[in-house]
Amino acid sequence: MRDAAAANWAGNVRFGAARVVAPESVGELQEIVAGSRKARALGTGHSFSRIADTDGTLIATARLPRRIQIDDGSVTVSGGIRYGDLARELAPNGWALRNLGSLPHISVAGACATGTHGSGDRNGSLATSVAALELVTASGELVSVRRGDEDFDGHVIALGALGVTVAVTLDLVPGFQVRQLVYEGLTRDTLLESVQEIFAASYSVSVFTGWDPESSQLWLKQRVDGPGDDGEPPAERFGARLATRPLHPVPGIDPTHTTQQLGVPGPWHERLPHFRLDFTPSAGDELQTEYFVAREHAAAAIEALFAIGAVVRPALQISEIRTVAADALWLSPAYRRDVMALHFTWISAEGTVMPAVAAVERALAPFDPVPHWGKVFALPPAAVRAGYPRAAEFLALAARRDPEAVFRNQYLDAYLPAA
Repeated sequence: MRDAAAANWAGNVRFGAARVVAPESVGELQEIVAGSRKARALGTGHSFSRIADTDGTLIATARLPRRIQIDDGSVTVSGGIRYGDLARELAPNGWALRNLGSLPHISVAGACATGTHGSGDRNGSLATSVAALELVTASGELVSVRRGDEDFDGHVIALGALGVTVAVTLDLVPGFQVRQLVYEGLTRDTLLESVQEIFAASYSVSVFTGWDPESSQLWLKQRVDGPGDDGEPPAERFGARLATRPLHPVPGIDPTHTTQQLGVPGPWHERLPHFRLDFTPSAGDELQTEYFVAREHAAAAIEALFAIGAVVRPALQISEIRTVAADALWLSPAYRRDVMALHFTWISAEGTVMPAVAAVERALAPFDPVPHWGKVFALPPAAVRAGYPRAAEFLALAARRDPEAVFRNQYLDAYLPAA
């Protein structure tokens, strides 16, 4: 991450904070929050929107005491810990998280607060594993909420509006093995004809595409649960050819830093992400955008994006298509509906990217797209709010937790304005 006092990881957001602090204890954090007119928390800085910005106190959470407490079926961790570091503690003890995002470098608290996800028809976003939270509220009070408490589903994906998360309790599952297979040459026609079958074909599925009708990659992450699951993979799936060498999602890029492919079984945390933890991502030569549409619209939405391929390609590095299961979290893009996530990794030239973003939004408009809270988008605030039927209840919760609007910023004022 770049200097927290200056910018986010990508460098497209210059923070306007009057001061940046990095407390080393929860008590110190409580004093800082209680004494701040405005405050926001900052994890690893992997959001591309202004969600973490403030003109007051920016609180970097990385130096808070490291905590990993494994109980039977759950783990409580400090909010600033990265998923990859947590996974390395869980795996030797026989435990796993149900899913991981494409990057293991992101913080647990930040990823959950923004609705970040992995892939899988039956896998919810990372936030669906949250069983409890500890947070410092605007008064400096340390409070805890647990699954089953009133308004718990409003606390999990909360965009930093309720307080600074200092600990998260996550559900665990027994450790498992995964093998990763990559297929080349998936065509537009096959993707459209078999979209539901393709994304149901494995535990976690990604399609990487440059919106070229003849050449997309299909990434299948298969659980290896018993004898025979790691047998010889088919040479062809959905008309695409099994890759015989490791590939990077972006064609032509060295795959050295991607996780093990070629069907070699390995621990869940070394296969579910696309990239290795020991590879530190470069300082943000990209922008990212992502939209969620109801899964019933998957084929039509993908077809609409292929139709504007020539428009988006000058700004595009690669797109990724994934699926996310429905949940009950108030500010989740998957609230009460299974969704397809349409992700765009752009070049870092904002002047070239934003016209492409506008074209994508026009193409997806018939399908009521909901943007990822932490990515770049241009949808008007009213259209964003329309995607969240529990927004009013969330605002009421935020008013109770933060009556002085300490954690509000311009981003929240725009997309979730207080009454």
